[in-house]
Amino acid sequence: MGLLAVNKKVVLASGNAGKLAEFGQTLAPLGIELIAQSQFVSEEVEETGLSFVENAILKARHACAASGLPALADDSGLEVDALQGQPGIYSSRYAGVNGTDKDAANNAKLLADMLTVPEPQRSARFQCVLVYMRHAQDPVPLICQAAWQGSIVKQARGLHGFGYDPLFAVAGTDLCAAQLSKTEKMAISHRGQALQQLILALRERA
Repeated sequence: MGLLAVNKKVVLASGNAGKLAEFGQTLAPLGIELIAQSQFVSEEVEETGLSFVENAILKARHACAASGLPALADDSGLEVDALQGQPGIYSSRYAGVNGTDKDAANNAKLLADMLTVPEPQRSARFQCVLVYMRHAQDPVPLICQAAWQGSIVKQARGLHGFGYDPLFAVAGTDLCAAQLSKTEKMAISHRGQALQQLILALRERA
């Protein structure tokens, strides 16, 4: 029997409700029921990796071990060329702040760090790595990676999205990510691209 014929329930290695809904809707046509990691374990694994791939594997393995089910993990972040790739894997904790003010603090720090950078040198991209593991000891996890090219604006724009979306101008447009609808964003974003790669890979294994 194929992979998807056996495993319909998959744990998302994240506590982010928005990500659960977003990923769950995309994977539903495959018959996959995405379950929150919080149903099995309260603590998220410490992200000690030095790359998006390493952290995604750590998170997927942790979710598999806690649940006994296949797991999907995402590690993503913003790379800014003028900052030598920062904030990178530290995107979610760039300003060292947790809780409800985290996004605002991260965006404020990014604007401050980019204050003197001229327009032509403000290129950036969102990176996303998705890892799908069948079990905690899976020797061949599915790994999908995608990038979303753009640049950093000097003033926040838009009310949608989260994280750095208000500061990320999408390449080839006059819009920031926070000015896109959820549907528009998923069609072109780093996560949307990586999810489409994952869907193809899962169908090939099925």
